[in-house]
Amino acid sequence: MSITKESDLEGMKSVSEVVGTTLKLMREYAKIGMSTKELDEYGGEILKGFGAKSAPYETYGFPGYTCISVNEVAAHGIPSKHKILKEGDLINIDVSAELNGFWSDNGGSFIIGKDINKLQPLVDASKNILRKAIGNIKGGVKIADIGGLIETEAKKHGFKVIKNLAGHGVGRSLHEKPEDILNYRVRSNRERFKKNTTVAIETFISTSSNIAVELQDGWTLVGNKGGYVTQHEQTILVTDDAPVILTKSNQLWS
Repeated sequence: MSITKESDLEGMKSVSEVVGTTLKLMREYAKIGMSTKELDEYGGEILKGFGAKSAPYETYGFPGYTCISVNEVAAHGIPSKHKILKEGDLINIDVSAELNGFWSDNGGSFIIGKDINKLQPLVDASKNILRKAIGNIKGGVKIADIGGLIETEAKKHGFKVIKNLAGHGVGRSLHEKPEDILNYRVRSNRERFKKNTTVAIETFISTSSNIAVELQDGWTLVGNKGGYVTQHEQTILVTDDAPVILTKSNQLWS
């Protein structure tokens, strides 16, 4: 979305604070023995309290207010009363919503309880790579260069990237142009980030897989070679200098 007037920016700030706060509170609420359905309903109540609507539900008819992906699930995990959180689970919560005609998106992966599967290095790499990627974005920078940076950093840490999941423009709808802010360099992509636009930047960092495959339920994505995948995401405003992180209320890097 191009920000052309102050009311646009205020609208994006408001919805971004809502989704960021919802993600933070859901992360703090998650407990061992809780179902992902209970966690999702908690998030749904927070969104409703702000007067916001779940973006995946409104846009795609997703069966939940938020996407909650556990362990082998890479993305788009369906909340379920049968999925109970256990010690050491790798959990990803992705929260996106609409408020007053504006849309924003954020997400984060974390480990619940003790890190018995030794996945904290994967989580940390994903968070830190996202921070570095965002720190290099400003108007005029090639989208492909940021993808190259993400993949290079992932390899440095001994990990891979998921190549068919991507960040995207966001603002007046959940997914806008640029549609594919990928986690690797596509040399033929000459598109550049534009000043005063809002985009959602996502890292998809993996232990084993490089492609996400959809299961028969039509939603759930898993890695093509198994293993674990972490995702971290912020909605930002591109400027001529350092980006403005609109979803900073999620305290992703705290």
